[in-house]
Amino acid sequence: MNAPILWIFLPLALGGFLLLFRHERVLTILGGTSVLVLSLLAMLIPIDVALGSDAFSFKLAGSLNVLGRSFVLETADGPLLAILYGLAAMWFFGAESLGLARRLIPLGLAILSLLVAAIAVRPFLFAAVFIEIAVLLSVPMLLPPSQRPGRGILRYLIFQTLAVPFILLAGWLLTGLETSPGDVTLTIQSTAMLALGFAFLLAVFPFYTWIPMLMEESPPYLVGFLLWLLPQTTALFAMGFLDRYPFLRLSTELLDALRAAGLLMVISAGLWAMFQRHLGRLMGYAAVAETGFLLIALSLGTANGIQLVFLQIIPRGLGLAVWALSLSTIQSHTDTPRFSNVQGMARILPFASAGVVFANLSVAGFPLLAGFPVRMALLESLARQSLGLTLWLALGLLGLTVGAVRTLAVTTLSEAEAGWSSRETRTQFVLIALGVLALIVLGFFPQASQFLLKNLPALFENLGQ
Repeated sequence: MNAPILWIFLPLALGGFLLLFRHERVLTILGGTSVLVLSLLAMLIPIDVALGSDAFSFKLAGSLNVLGRSFVLETADGPLLAILYGLAAMWFFGAESLGLARRLIPLGLAILSLLVAAIAVRPFLFAAVFIEIAVLLSVPMLLPPSQRPGRGILRYLIFQTLAVPFILLAGWLLTGLETSPGDVTLTIQSTAMLALGFAFLLAVFPFYTWIPMLMEESPPYLVGFLLWLLPQTTALFAMGFLDRYPFLRLSTELLDALRAAGLLMVISAGLWAMFQRHLGRLMGYAAVAETGFLLIALSLGTANGIQLVFLQIIPRGLGLAVWALSLSTIQSHTDTPRFSNVQGMARILPFASAGVVFANLSVAGFPLLAGFPVRMALLESLARQSLGLTLWLALGLLGLTVGAVRTLAVTTLSEAEAGWSSRETRTQFVLIALGVLALIVLGFFPQASQFLLKNLPALFENLGQ
């Protein structure tokens, strides 16, 4: 058996096979169970390690050659695969309750496998191609055939596609730099091309305008799935560049640029969230801030900063899943989730309204929620370098908190004294309640996920050294 076949090509083939099914329940059972099994296998079976006794031994090979290109998964990749496929199972099981399983599960499974391939492929420059294919596959998921594309989806497609030539050009320049390491001009050019390419891919300020627009045009659950998966895997791809090239990871100018970009994303997203009147756009700005937190942690240039990058994976995926499911439940009862339409919505959708607020507060680092330990560690690490920058980061967190408080006020206040009831389906109630409970548990016991995260920094041997 081969690890790339198990976690890349098998899910890709399964995604194509599931396109043949039309029944939502069957799709959910097949797709959700499949990724859950893949997650469990990633936790239980080490890659490239022989198992068994003298009479019988089993080894899951970590590399596979396809058309002259290698796909390599190492032992340290196992926990990462377990997290990605485990969180995907949560998204897939929630899709049925919204009637979105046919749109999410087949294409979502293919997108997930392609992004895992982007992490595993060697030479690593081909990762940009796999990411672009995943972006193209996401378009039919976001846009039904009968609907004309809006400005948000067009801008999303343009910005993500523009990233590919910049990254490929940077790779070509870096190849030349390996033969001429002292060429200063080539170093500056390659760094600039690489920075611009990842600025498009990660939707770095000011290239994130498509996110709030897309949250208005497409189902928030489908957009939320992409906002969880694409930036997370792209950040890992970017960390591979930093780990490979010493002049990148040792460049103080690049680290300063990463910190500035991350702070701009957090501050601008927090300010927009503070005055936002659309719940979908509010979630979009929170996702922008999440990517900003990743960049700030990466810019610390320390082993602790790399650890913080990985510590954000589970709270980010869990928080966005709870937020997207709750918001989609609210949107199914109103034309558009503007404040004017969702006033008093907590009286008929209490669990969905609570899910939106709790997920928002978790992103803002509210005490005793999943995002709190990570935000506190990030503030503490940044304070060791600059107290002024720490205050700016706190301002962004304050903006996100104000957005959550305004949402709570609008959804609970009603002009008429109406009674309280619950119109969520049983599945929606169970999934939202479990999600909120998980956010609270991770806030109280952040060490609960440590067994999956402690070995992830080994994926990048040189970062933080």
